Amino acid sequence: MPEYKYLSGFGSHFTSEDPRCPNALPEGQNSPQKCAYGLYAEQLSGSAFTAPRTENTRSWLYRIRPSVVHEPFVRYEGVAPFLRGTSWEEQHPNPNQMRWNPFDLPAVGREIDFVAGLHTVCGAGDVRARHGLAVHVYLANSSMKDTAFYNSDGDFLIVPQQGALDVTTEFGRLYVQPNEICVIPQGTRFSVALEGPSRGYILEVYDGHFRLPDLGPIGANGLANPRDFLTPTAYFEDRSVAQGYRIVSKYQGALFVVKQNHSPFDVVAWHGNYVPYKYDLARFMVINSVSFDHCDPSIFTVLTCPSNRPGTAIADFVIFPPRWSVQEGTFRPPYYHRNCMSEFMGLIFGRYEAKEGGFLPGGASLHSMMTPHGPDHRCFEGASNAQLKPERIADGTQAFMFESSLSMAVTRWGEETCQKLDARYYECWQSLEKHFHL
Repeated sequence: MPEYKYLSGFGSHFTSEDPRCPNALPEGQNSPQKCAYGLYAEQLSGSAFTAPRTENTRSWLYRIRPSVVHEPFVRYEGVAPFLRGTSWEEQHPNPNQMRWNPFDLPAVGREIDFVAGLHTVCGAGDVRARHGLAVHVYLANSSMKDTAFYNSDGDFLIVPQQGALDVTTEFGRLYVQPNEICVIPQGTRFSVALEGPSRGYILEVYDGHFRLPDLGPIGANGLANPRDFLTPTAYFEDRSVAQGYRIVSKYQGALFVVKQNHSPFDVVAWHGNYVPYKYDLARFMVINSVSFDHCDPSIFTVLTCPSNRPGTAIADFVIFPPRWSVQEGTFRPPYYHRNCMSEFMGLIFGRYEAKEGGFLPGGASLHSMMTPHGPDHRCFEGASNAQLKPERIADGTQAFMFESSLSMAVTRWGEETCQKLDARYYECWQSLEKHFHL
């Protein structure tokens, strides 16, 4: 395994250069007349030039060749046919509670890489208007070979569920295992190598970028701490590819490809605050009630992509980690709920506390806007009659939620083609009894 080196912090302005080329970063300016080692200076902007300083994101890359050196874009036909992102009208709206059994990995004998394995489950909005989100799963068994990918439409938050990802980016290398996540910002080129059959979830946002949630009365510390986010250090390869290196672009929801005669991972040094990063979910500092009642799940938010409405998110990434439960006189599992948000849940490993049967690792559920949901019959009866004492919950489990203020539509692949939708999901609530008495 190659050595992976990281810089620590979230939202910081980093500097990094490959140790093979000391002093590759220019001093005191970004674009000198001649860069050290004959490099090219190139800026990657993640925000408008005139965005407020607190929201302004960009990085300067010092590379062997500028990224403009490639042939014209052409449609990348026949690849990832179930990837969506423009129109959400292919299916009639469906407000029912939905649950998917684990999505199938590629069949033995078929080589499917990360890009070819992208399948869109649901989403909302429009990539052209830069407003909305999409939820995808990746189902792959083969490493990307002389191929890189970048997303012109938004950021990818990647949640591996099975199989580690060896991710090479223009900024350096990331090794991302299940129970870790990584974020690849819009426009950043990356390639994914696999160690075997791999499956995971992706939250894509078209508006802005992910950031840490405000802590308010929690204070200065807690939840996901900035120091635990890791950004790769500069690592370059100076490699010519005679047969052509492919760069795949997702643009307005469609895939395009160009060829060039060299690796795009030729960045010798860089500095900036627009970077890919990873985070270990086991480092999340849980905040919870120590008296009574059940706190809202917003206390488990790792990252958020805010909308223009204060306190309302295009998307929140929320986890339900191992923790102590100590509330007195309280029904401790999640309560029954109708929500003005859309809730897409996945399970990395273990058994989710509110539905220990049927909701499986590698599967998912969607509870749409204002559709009721909550604990199944078994969970309700057990928690209603349990002896209340301090107890550990969710040990050996990691469930998560993509929550959005937008009303998401399910794709045809998600509702029909994948054949993983559980038509009997509604039955888990049908045996809830009438306990009313005078």
